[in-house]
Amino acid sequence: MFELSDKPLDTTALRASLAQPNAGALVVFEGWVRNENEQRAVASLTYEAAEGLCRAEAEKIVAEVREKFGVLDVRVAHRVGSLAVGETAVWIGVTAAHRAAAFAGCRYVIDELKTRVPIWKKEFYTGDQPRWIGA
Repeated sequence: MFELSDKPLDTTALRASLAQPNAGALVVFEGWVRNENEQRAVASLTYEAAEGLCRAEAEKIVAEVREKFGVLDVRVAHRVGSLAVGETAVWIGVTAAHRAAAFAGCRYVIDELKTRVPIWKKEFYTGDQPRWIGA
């Protein structure tokens, strides 16, 4: 499952959606908006995304992680729109029968998401001009 949301992510509900009796491990990654990047004070940021392309590529990543690591389930949620420092920007949960597969699968998802899924970030700074990151 992949979700884009312009509202704060309900991490409790996302976690609960992965519960199943054959899962022995859940690994979660939460990416938060931090207050500093490259020695600049970050005030806020904005994410933009090409929704259809995001969904198609994210589903490919989910299929790959299931095949490569034998995980049971995967949930990915990413924010779009304006976010304040401290908010959750991305949430990934991966379940597996054993922890090694869950850890490896979660790492794979975030690494591939960052390089393949068309989501763009614009940082707004205190006392400096905003800029697009990785665009």
